[in-house]
Amino acid sequence: MSFRQEKVNNQIKEVVANFLEAESNNLSLITVMSVDVSPDLKNAKILISVLPEGKEKAALDFCKRKRSEIKNEIKKKMNLRAIPFVDIEIDKGEKNRQKIHDLLLEQGLG
Repeated sequence: MSFRQEKVNNQIKEVVANFLEAESNNLSLITVMSVDVSPDLKNAKILISVLPEGKEKAALDFCKRKRSEIKNEIKKKMNLRAIPFVDIEIDKGEKNRQKIHDLLLEQGLG
């Protein structure tokens, strides 16, 4: 990953996290876990985590509905030639890590 990609990833992560914090209804905690921008900076995949887990679908739907507003926020806050297409997904890696942690605790190994 180039320095430019890493810098854009971090900036988008911060912008989106601040936007979601301001716009969410506080029924769930939406955390931006990571952002992965393509090498050409035309696409950005945003991975989120949602607590409580039962609110994941509603939170993901909310985020997807807000994609155009998120793009506008990125455009306002960042100096990019082209604003990337934004895709938002649940961070399955974090969910799996949490599941493994819970299983280890159940077994008395954590």
